[in-house]
Amino acid sequence: MTATTPTDDRERRPRPARTVPGITACGLCAGETLVATDTRPGGQLDRLRRIAETGDARLTVVDCLDECERGDVVVVRPVPAARAAGPTWFEQLAGDELTDALHCWIRAGGPGMAPLPDRLVPRVIQTQDTASADATAAS
Repeated sequence: MTATTPTDDRERRPRPARTVPGITACGLCAGETLVATDTRPGGQLDRLRRIAETGDARLTVVDCLDECERGDVVVVRPVPAARAAGPTWFEQLAGDELTDALHCWIRAGGPGMAPLPDRLVPRVIQTQDTASADATAAS
């Protein structure tokens, strides 16, 4: 899947919250400017808020996701119909290009509903839950 820059869909009607994936972001990490990779004021958090404003996802900002050493950690939660897929954790998504790829994936359905774009695969964090799910799938 080739990610394209989402178009300005401000006139589009937001989908009901139950039919869109959720995004959970660490307000401390995602709200910082990551000097080498992201000089945008407001950091990644500003980009994630823009995704939520389109109605393509619900954004939850938390104080900490307990992965501070990984940089800006973002978790994408599946829609209820794909809950078995579990959430997908990402690290170091700072920047317009990676955020656009994330947005396109979320718009396509996110975890359990759409294949993960190749450019996001190296950013996935293997959590205990994803390792268990991978082991179960391999059995």
